[in-house]
Amino acid sequence: MNREILKKQLSTLALSMFRKDFFGIYHGSISAKTESNRFLINTKETVFDAIGTNDLIELYFKKDYRWNQASIDSNIHHQIYSQISDAKYITFTMPPFTTAYSLDHNIIRPKDYFGYTELGTIEIVDPKSFDNWYDRAQSEITHYFQSKKTNIMIIRGYGVYAFNRDLHEMAKQLSILEKSCRLLMLENASNSYLNFD
Repeated sequence: MNREILKKQLSTLALSMFRKDFFGIYHGSISAKTESNRFLINTKETVFDAIGTNDLIELYFKKDYRWNQASIDSNIHHQIYSQISDAKYITFTMPPFTTAYSLDHNIIRPKDYFGYTELGTIEIVDPKSFDNWYDRAQSEITHYFQSKKTNIMIIRGYGVYAFNRDLHEMAKQLSILEKSCRLLMLENASNSYLNFD
């Protein structure tokens, strides 16, 4: 695929996800595999509501000077691309309702139609210690995807890693997940409210 078209697609999706609060100003990552040993990823200074041509950098699997400009999540994306052939697009987001729901639960069991039919039950992974999470993340995330045979990983208090062969399908799954968690939280809040007499 033409790199400029790919950059435009990533920019459009990033803006949409930023507006939904999945990305922060400098928080999150999005990438696309361009060849068997290369991928485009946002730079560490990327502002997600206005990704320009210079905000996406193409990295080779063999590390060089460009890796210094790339997202802090580049090593994780690299590991996923090198180990999982179905990964064409990867994102790390912190959707507010999904992340908040992950703080007090171990499993997400959607009760809405789309969450139930599209996602089913999803485990929430406890990273144990945030102190050394980035040292462990690239191997643990890839291992989780491979061992669980899934393309979404919810990490307690951290966010969501997802990959897919189709950019729009990945965005759809993240959107359904966030809506399901929002509905679960609203249900919990209404049950709590009704229990106060």
